[in-house]
Amino acid sequence: MTRSLLITNPAAARTDARAVTAIRDTLRSGGWSVEVLATTQPGDARRFAREGCTQGFDVLVCYGGDGTAMQIAAGAVGSGIPLGLVPGGTGNLLAGNLRLPRRPAAAARAILKGTPLAIDLGAVQRADETHYFAVCCGTGFDAALMAATGSHEKWRWKMAAYVARAFAALPRVTSPLHRVTVDGVTRELPAAMVLVANCGELIPPFLKLRDDIAPDDGWLDVLALRADGTLESLAAFLELWRRPRNGRGTGRLWFGRGRTVRVEVLDGPPRPIQLDGEPWGDTPFETRLLPHALPILVDRASAPPGEGRGGSRRG
Repeated sequence: MTRSLLITNPAAARTDARAVTAIRDTLRSGGWSVEVLATTQPGDARRFAREGCTQGFDVLVCYGGDGTAMQIAAGAVGSGIPLGLVPGGTGNLLAGNLRLPRRPAAAARAILKGTPLAIDLGAVQRADETHYFAVCCGTGFDAALMAATGSHEKWRWKMAAYVARAFAALPRVTSPLHRVTVDGVTRELPAAMVLVANCGELIPPFLKLRDDIAPDDGWLDVLALRADGTLESLAAFLELWRRPRNGRGTGRLWFGRGRTVRVEVLDGPPRPIQLDGEPWGDTPFETRLLPHALPILVDRASAPPGEGRGGSRRG
């Protein structure tokens, strides 16, 4: 019998008791045993996952948002124990990139049918410990937006909370000079936002960096977006939405690719950074790729094209 540990985050935007019951009962109907633990404070999910890895569990299941998923990943990295994802947060960007079902019972059924897909992770060392991201990390406009959006707003409005704040902030967008170092090669770039992405879709399936990015391809992809004020910001995001081909940037967009990335602000004060939507301090930051670090249970029949390539793409 498969032993699973279901870790839930009641503070996430869409978690509720009925959904937890549906996930538990669906997994049990598939012949799995299920133990449920709910987080009550920061760090619980990481601790639960770390302890679960030593207690004989075969699968860890996350019901929460991207932040909860990465806390569980932090406790499970290196264990080889697969993670099942049930979207229950505000953005659910990793689940969206993997085309996982959004409804709790359907997501649990997909976990029962799933096979492990080993995705890459980005690792960022901060003062307290190492933190991880599966979709993207970055600094600038997006990180400031996420830091300013409160939990009550996310609970009430979900993704609309970010959208409303984004439009209100556009007149104040600026592009200070950044030093971006990718695999030892340094460039100085004016940027309103610098993203380091492990997945190709920033807002699945609507906003993509490029078509040739996958979470298991063995690379980190970097975007520096230059904009000042409302009109330039809208123009830059329109260019991004059109997805420049072959990784070629424009006057407003610069793309890079590597396995270690360092970002510093040269003009002005440090800027906030985010890891999969969670604020984690200020610049500078450095991230390194951990290839195939996290197995996630994915129903291959519904996975988007390009996954499972095992790092075959060349830079």
